[in-house]
Amino acid sequence: MDYYRVLGVVLLALLASANAEQVKFVDCGSVDGKVSVVDIQPCPSQPCQLHKGQSYTVNVTFTSSVASQTSTAVVHGVVAGLPVPFPIPQSDGCKSGILCPIQPQKTYSYVNQLPVKNEYPAIKLVVEWELRDDSSKDLFCIKFPVQIVN
Repeated sequence: MDYYRVLGVVLLALLASANAEQVKFVDCGSVDGKVSVVDIQPCPSQPCQLHKGQSYTVNVTFTSSVASQTSTAVVHGVVAGLPVPFPIPQSDGCKSGILCPIQPQKTYSYVNQLPVKNEYPAIKLVVEWELRDDSSKDLFCIKFPVQIVN
């Protein structure tokens, strides 16, 4: 029985990784942490094509250099150089895969959803995703290109 459980977990992991690709990102000012990996699911190629009406899982693996009781996500779509707020369902990082309080020199996996509303225009843009500590400094700040499609 345990063999089948292990096999099932391995197969699920393989299926999940088949739809995910490490996303090329640019650090945009991480002060209190360092990002090692960014994954978006599903995103089989880059730039990620985000379909209207769907939601995407964003997973950011980072190491904190500070202690923090809280973490808050702020997301913008940068269009023609202008940041436009991009609402996400859960801005509290402590409810997004991070066990708070955050401790220095520990690695965390932040996971959140990126919903793409039907009313968004079909456009290429850059997503800027920040996770701020309790001093409002960036645990991480990353930018990655996406394309919203119908």
